[in-house]
Amino acid sequence: MIFKEETMSSEMIYNGKIINLRVDTVELPEHKYQKREIVEHPGAVGILAINDKKEIIFVKQFRKPVEEILIEIPAGKLEKGEDPRECAIRELKEETGYEAKNMKFLNEFYTSAGFSNEKMYLYLATDLQAGDCCPDEDEYVEVMSVDIKKALDMIANNEIKDSKTIIGILLSKDLI
Repeated sequence: MIFKEETMSSEMIYNGKIINLRVDTVELPEHKYQKREIVEHPGAVGILAINDKKEIIFVKQFRKPVEEILIEIPAGKLEKGEDPRECAIRELKEETGYEAKNMKFLNEFYTSAGFSNEKMYLYLATDLQAGDCCPDEDEYVEVMSVDIKKALDMIANNEIKDSKTIIGILLSKDLI
């Protein structure tokens, strides 16, 4: 069976600051056709920052799409042409005030491949130095730290719901 879908046409519906939306008409196997709504995203980074007490640094913030305050690892959108590692360094400082002496690439994954091309680059930040955070003018975050065992319990208790954060925490078990 052939799984590839060939794009027959593509229509840009919306060009935004963070995302674009297009609708593609694709040909499926056996000459069937379907529309695909695709969110284009420039990519992002997530930072699993672990301090010298073996605690993970989190940010709490309100997320309008889900109408909830979420606990997340620091993260941010890649600027056009930006190196993911440089973005991780920038975002960690902006959101938490921390700077890392060590920033190591861990993994990359698609956040929701069913409708978006967003790729997330996950980094491990260690040997942290505290400093002043400088979030974007529209960002309101609270920085907190939690030991890894408690973070795993928070996933099990549905207190942490963000996918990049869950992936980072699950990977952290084998890193320390």
